[in-house]
Amino acid sequence: MPLDTAYPMWDARDDFARARRRQALSALRRRLNGRSASHDRLLPFDEVVAALGRRGVRDLGVEQIELGSVVGSVDRQTGFDRLFRPTSYVVEQRFTRIAAALRRGEAVPPIEVFRVGDVHFVQDGHHRVSAARALEWTHIAAHVTEVLTAVGAGGELRLADLPRRAQERMFAERVPLPRTMRARIELRSPQDYGRLAEHVEAWAFRFAQLRGTLLDRAQAAETWFAEEYEPAVDLLRGTGLLTGGTETEAYLRLSNERYHRMHTHSWDHTVVARLRDR
Repeated sequence: MPLDTAYPMWDARDDFARARRRQALSALRRRLNGRSASHDRLLPFDEVVAALGRRGVRDLGVEQIELGSVVGSVDRQTGFDRLFRPTSYVVEQRFTRIAAALRRGEAVPPIEVFRVGDVHFVQDGHHRVSAARALEWTHIAAHVTEVLTAVGAGGELRLADLPRRAQERMFAERVPLPRTMRARIELRSPQDYGRLAEHVEAWAFRFAQLRGTLLDRAQAAETWFAEEYEPAVDLLRGTGLLTGGTETEAYLRLSNERYHRMHTHSWDHTVVARLRDR
């Protein structure tokens, strides 16, 4: 807990020194663990929205938001890390002034944030967030503008994840599954989203030819999931072949192996037995 000596400005300077020290130690641990510098960087708003696919905006007014959900910024040059600890002494003067005001119980205006999925990006109020976190606040008043995206964002999102999320967004556009079905699709390699989309489109084309009917993208996606993906995954899981990564990765790998080795698009116990033998 931050100390309170009844001298707010002195205590605020201690708040800054403590936050700065924690940031320096965190950066040292990151380097010793071999993590890249981007691991602790604030998420850049524009890059995140571009990767996830902007769909709309709505004003939600002033809310109390969790400080732990604030992990990004509209401004690329902020002077803070992902946990809003100061990365240099440049921000010290403004930080201590705000921290002292918070310690005195003075009213400060709400910060301005964009909400994307479960996380927030600061447009105005970086120093207020940093000081509040140093004082171990859990929530802060914020004027929230929600940005709706094709793919959501969780608190675990990192800068290194953006290429994969961009491919995930493009997959969602090509294969528009309902949310409950979409939650089952999990791939770790960005390239696999493109491969799976091609696989779904080819399957839907063959299905349409056999049935003599045309399917739009949404119909094709739901039909593939209900009549191909889910039954195949259940079959492969029941026979012990659904191993080596996520269920979607195993399905994609075994589907490709099935076609290249056996030249068939069907799933049955004979195909499964041959896959197991190989």
